[in-house]
Amino acid sequence: MGYGFIFAPQCTNFVVMDALCFIILSPWYEVTVIFLIPISDAGLKNKRAGHGDLNDPCVRFKRDCVGIMAAFRLKDPSHFIIVANTHIYWDPELADVKLAQARYLLSRLAQFKLLVSDKFDCSPSVVVTGDFNSLPGSQVYQYLTSGSSEAGTLLEISDDVHIPLCSAYASTRGEPHFTNYTPGFTGTLDYILFSPENIKPVSYLELPEPEASDIQGGLPNYYHPSDHLPIGAEFEIIQ
Repeated sequence: MGYGFIFAPQCTNFVVMDALCFIILSPWYEVTVIFLIPISDAGLKNKRAGHGDLNDPCVRFKRDCVGIMAAFRLKDPSHFIIVANTHIYWDPELADVKLAQARYLLSRLAQFKLLVSDKFDCSPSVVVTGDFNSLPGSQVYQYLTSGSSEAGTLLEISDDVHIPLCSAYASTRGEPHFTNYTPGFTGTLDYILFSPENIKPVSYLELPEPEASDIQGGLPNYYHPSDHLPIGAEFEIIQ
């Protein structure tokens, strides 16, 4: 059907702990540059781990998480798009770790955007997606959409340059009631974010309402093979 893919695993001791994948409709796009971003230590410079003390940043921020970003050239019309995807750490007790990972991802994204801009003499659009394991209103969500948060982290991120981003769902219909639906937890954790200066969302994938019969009892189930629901958006290039 003309699809290609980019697979990015995060391995610990040769065991795949996490992985991300881009699936691309090849006739429409050309892949130009790919970066794999290990965010497992959020860019920690001194990576010598301690002995299980969570107050030690080398222990606290060492998590098996990953990010990937790639630059695509849309063939008609010719336009460059950078897409980043990530899976942020899950534990609600370590909100500072999640924030540090989000900050590090966006700092590397800013560097990548500059690299692509200089290499191809262009102004690329930016789309950031993923499971951020963070609710709307959280520090991570606030940072992603505004560049600031109410709390800092134990870890200082060098070159902390923010790219202005908007949520595709929030700017059209509002964030979904939930993207994760289990017997023990229901909430929105997954987002599609974009740089609003040269693209805009024109449609989005509808998600089930809370009373929908196909999600009763929690996920995964026969109708939905994951505890996370798929989200999606279609964008238009602003000329």
